[in-house]
Amino acid sequence: MNPQHAVLFQPLPIRTHELRNRLVCPPMVTCRDVVGPEGLKWYRTIAAGGVGCVIVEAMRVHLFGTDFTAANMRGLADAITTEGALPVVQLFLAQTEGLAEPADFSLADLDRVVEQFVTAARVCEEAGFAGVEPHGAHGFLLNRFFSPVANSRTDDYGGQALEGRMKLGLRIVSTLRERLSDETLLFYRHTPRLGEDYPLDDSLQFARRLQAAGLDVLDLSPAGIDEPAELAAPFASELTIPVIAVNNMCQHDRAVTALEQGRADLVAIGRGLIADPEWPRKTQAGRLDEILFCTECDEACFGNLRRGEPIGCVLHD
Repeated sequence: MNPQHAVLFQPLPIRTHELRNRLVCPPMVTCRDVVGPEGLKWYRTIAAGGVGCVIVEAMRVHLFGTDFTAANMRGLADAITTEGALPVVQLFLAQTEGLAEPADFSLADLDRVVEQFVTAARVCEEAGFAGVEPHGAHGFLLNRFFSPVANSRTDDYGGQALEGRMKLGLRIVSTLRERLSDETLLFYRHTPRLGEDYPLDDSLQFARRLQAAGLDVLDLSPAGIDEPAELAAPFASELTIPVIAVNNMCQHDRAVTALEQGRADLVAIGRGLIADPEWPRKTQAGRLDEILFCTECDEACFGNLRRGEPIGCVLHD
């Protein structure tokens, strides 16, 4: 291994778990049945490639207990764990009929949402997953509660005041921490700033509160625009929990810079792992010339995603 890449392969202990390195597969919708044979094959391949943590793609919380159970998810957890990676599931609050915006939810609806997250997390816990990650990023519904533009509520869960906009995310995390095993890890995915909707400082205040509520890992997306992990750096400097940074981290120099300069504690590689799941093992072995590097053509990954077809890569599919 090239000594300059050694920082990528330092273990990281979190609660009772230890990640074998600082590399994460972020949650990416694959258009596969995640608990079916193709889903298991996909996630087993990613884990076998050498990442330290695999975050399974967004799974809708209202489907747990029916479509997704501990019995039919256990194989997925085992497929990832057997290959040496830490398995985590991203939990997604989806729009449903009549509930598409924050203002559509009654207080009873919000109580039900929190319980759906608890049910989903307990199913994941029983199935053998190490942790769960509420998806509060990218302008999706949970993130819209945080936005002063999208959240037009006038009660304690909304309005222009940051306290109200943080409330649902904080309640979900604190409730999960109270009602899950002490060993279960809590991640949270958040977009540091969202256009003109909210500034970075709002997110920093939110992150401090999430940490106080029991969060174990903050997953920021996007965590860098120009410089590697420059949007994650303020969070990494203020928080005592690990911060994940994503965006072009398959470029070795960006990943190394993010970690060595303390801008992040973990780096997530997305399309780079679609192009070559063995990016971690090849890097660790010093076989950089064998890596299939993503060309950002977006043809078989985002292109297939838009068509609702299983994602892949033109480099090998």
